[in-house]
Amino acid sequence: MTDTTSSQAAYRRNAVLIASLAFMVIGTGSIYFLVVALKLITTEFNWPRVVPSAAYALQYFGGGVGGIFMGYCLDRFGMGIPAVLASIMIGLGAMLTSYVTEPWQLYLIYGVMLGFLGRAALFSPLTANITRWFEDKKSMAVGIVGSGQALSGALWPPAFQYLFEAIGWRETAVWYGIFVLATMLPLVLILRLRPPEAEAQAAPAANAKQRRDGPRSLAGMTPLRMQLTLSIASIGCCVAMSMPLAHIVSHVSDLGFDPARGAEVLSVMLTAAAISSFFGVGFLGGRFGGLRAIFVFSSAQAIFLASFAFVDTLPTVYLCAALFGMGYGGILPCYPVIVREYLPAREVGRRTGIVILFAGSGMALGSWLAGYVFDHTGSYNEAFLIGAAFNLANLTIIASLIWRTRIQSALPAT
Repeated sequence: MTDTTSSQAAYRRNAVLIASLAFMVIGTGSIYFLVVALKLITTEFNWPRVVPSAAYALQYFGGGVGGIFMGYCLDRFGMGIPAVLASIMIGLGAMLTSYVTEPWQLYLIYGVMLGFLGRAALFSPLTANITRWFEDKKSMAVGIVGSGQALSGALWPPAFQYLFEAIGWRETAVWYGIFVLATMLPLVLILRLRPPEAEAQAAPAANAKQRRDGPRSLAGMTPLRMQLTLSIASIGCCVAMSMPLAHIVSHVSDLGFDPARGAEVLSVMLTAAAISSFFGVGFLGGRFGGLRAIFVFSSAQAIFLASFAFVDTLPTVYLCAALFGMGYGGILPCYPVIVREYLPAREVGRRTGIVILFAGSGMALGSWLAGYVFDHTGSYNEAFLIGAAFNLANLTIIASLIWRTRIQSALPAT
């Protein structure tokens, strides 16, 4: 009987893990649709690039704000409500994109439907939820689910580029929306499941342990101070992260290569990111903890973001994209791991949502800033260097947290 119960629990955990990964891959396609369509949209309407860049930014900002609400829903009611809202809003929002004729329409769709009510239910709630199902292997589980964001970027840009050439960007938006509704809504039936009772009952004890050990391990930092520090740190890495994610396709085209090569470069970048998230977060996070893992990933991102400003041949762009992806892919999945390690377990949904709100604000700032710099300089090179400077600020904060934990661990227990 015990073996049967254990087998059923493992089956449910694995089902939620796979469903979470699939949900992330499908829903995140809305981000990459605009990345690939950026030049097509600006050309058709004669808009400056800052317009679609701002819409891209609003999706991240709206997703960050909405992530706190979705995290609250997760903590109180489970993953069902966020998953239903995301499925409907991303599907309908994608279809409405095909009718856009004015900038405000694009802003509304991406800020509210695809952002506040759509993307908000993807990264933060999905990764926070999976930590409750895999208490002993949360780094591995978060890495797998988080890899869906990068895997989506590896799969969707080439598909969108092909469909844009075959049927146009408007028709592609409609069919993507239909696909979202047809696939994400059925996944809700799995995602609405609650974690096993044994783990739910163990949460108060684990939470109490975190209240005792978490602040001490950070040299007296309170949960609030830790929350704010992580939130501020996330801005720096995400300003840097969003610049090539939003603009690499256009950048490659500006270098004189076919737009299809730009989609391929983005695909290479995000394939590397998916591999890094899938395997790297579980390995580094499980062995060294979330803080040291994110320092490694963020360092790689800073180095290879700066390198984009100095390379102009296609092979070197592919190489830099792959290495940038290896760094970028592990960063965001590390934040839910750190939140779970140092902050109250029963509040993981909303606390992860707050960190991702700041991260989303950084993504929004970075994507807008790159478009703004391009419109004033005619190049992305200065933007990439500015992004690397923001990334260095993130590394400084993370290094200070690592130093605090190292000093505190050397002190005698009291």
